[in-house]
Amino acid sequence: MTSSEPTGPYEATPPTPPAPPPPAPTGAGPVSPVKEVKFTRAAALWSSVIAGLLILTILLVFIAQNTESASFAFLGWHWSLPLGVAILMAAVAGGLLTVLAGATRIFQLRRAAKKNLKAARQI
Repeated sequence: MTSSEPTGPYEATPPTPPAPPPPAPTGAGPVSPVKEVKFTRAAALWSSVIAGLLILTILLVFIAQNTESASFAFLGWHWSLPLGVAILMAAVAGGLLTVLAGATRIFQLRRAAKKNLKAARQI
């Protein structure tokens, strides 16, 4: 009793036909496989430019809406500036201070790494 027919209450299901290939663009040859687009430095730069322009636009609106003059005094100097400009200058000064602290730390880490590399090469 060798038969290719299944025995019992279950019926054989017909095989599913393969999916048809996607249509080729008109006038083109065979379609190449789709490759994943990688995130490149140019893409990162483009994203940074867009983010920077959005931030600058927000800052421009902030400064334009805060044009009232404010008086400032520091170590005997007295001056007045529009409030938006003064706040922006304070933010830039804080950012520069942060960059200075970060650059100092990076310099320390590089110097320590060079010392460690020199010591490892001598062994």
